Amino acid sequence: MTFNEYEPIGKIENKHMLTLMDYSTEEIWEILKCAIDLKKKQYAKQPHEYLKGKTLAMIFAKSSTRTRISFEQGIRQLGGVPIFLSTNDIQLGRGEPIKDTVRVLERMNIDGIMIRTFKQSDLVELAKYGHIPIINGLTDDFHPCQVLADILTIYEKFGYLEGLKITFFGEGFNMANSLMLGCAKVGMHVCICAPEGHQPDPTIVAAARRGAFGDVTVTADVDKAIKGADVVYTDVFFSMGQAKDPEKEKALMPLQVNAAMMKKANPDAIFLHCLPAHRGEEVTEEVIEGPQSWVFPEAENRLHAQKAVMYLLMKD
Repeated sequence: MTFNEYEPIGKIENKHMLTLMDYSTEEIWEILKCAIDLKKKQYAKQPHEYLKGKTLAMIFAKSSTRTRISFEQGIRQLGGVPIFLSTNDIQLGRGEPIKDTVRVLERMNIDGIMIRTFKQSDLVELAKYGHIPIINGLTDDFHPCQVLADILTIYEKFGYLEGLKITFFGEGFNMANSLMLGCAKVGMHVCICAPEGHQPDPTIVAAARRGAFGDVTVTADVDKAIKGADVVYTDVFFSMGQAKDPEKEKALMPLQVNAAMMKKANPDAIFLHCLPAHRGEEVTEEVIEGPQSWVFPEAENRLHAQKAVMYLLMKD
C-alpha cells in the first residue's frame, strides 16, 4: 500500500508523541491525511473546533518562534485553549520534579502537554507518571512534529512519497534522527551526510532501518549524498545553547548547502530547513531565497501537522 492508497480511520493507537520510533507507517499516514484535511478546512474557512473545551499546557525550557505560535494557533483553531508555561516562571524550573508537575496539571483539567526541552528523558517521565497525552515540541534527541511537517511539505511538492530521496547535511542529532525515523517509514530513501565524529547514534540508525520501507544511509561523502537527491535538508550547525566550536565548524562547513551543491541534486529538487537559519553557515542566502526553497510552506505546515497530532491524541 502507498500513502495515496491509504484510507484514514480517524484514530491512532499511540497515546503520546514522544518520538516517531514508536509510530507505525499507518499511524504516520493517518496524521498526514488528517493534516491535509484540516489544512483544506482552514483554507475553505470551514469550522473545525474538534477540541472545544480542551486545554493544552505548553511547557518551554527552550525558547521558540514556530513551535509556540503553531501550537497556540493550532489549539485555538481546534476550539481549545493554550496555556504558556515557561520554566522560568513555574516551579519546574526551580527544581520541582517532573512527575509532580504532570500529576498537578492533569488534576487541574489540563488535557494535554506539549513540551520543548533539552532531555528526552523528561518526556518519558511525563508520560510515565501522567495520564494525558504528551507531545514532543523538541528535545536534543528528537523533533517529530517538525518531520511530520516536512513530510507533508514533500508530499505537496511531489504528490507521492515512496522512492524519493531526502539528504540531510549536518550533525547527526535531533533533526537527523527524526528524519531517519519518519521519512524511511513512509518509503523515502534517507541519506544523512555528516563528518566522522558527528554522525547519528548507531542505535537510532538501526532502529530507523528496522521500521523502514525506504533505506537509510549514513555517509561523510558529500558527492555521494547529494547525487539523486529530491529533497536537500540542513539545520544549524550549532543548536540553541551550544557555544561555537571552531573545530566543529571546520568539519561541517564543507556540508554547506549552496548553489553549486543544489546543481548536483535532481533538477526539481527542493530545499528544506526547519529554521531559524544562519545564512552563510549551513546554507547560503542564494539557496534559502531561491526558487527551490520551500522553507516557508514547510514552516506553515508545522501548524497543520501539529493540529492533526493534537486532534488525534486529545480528542475524546
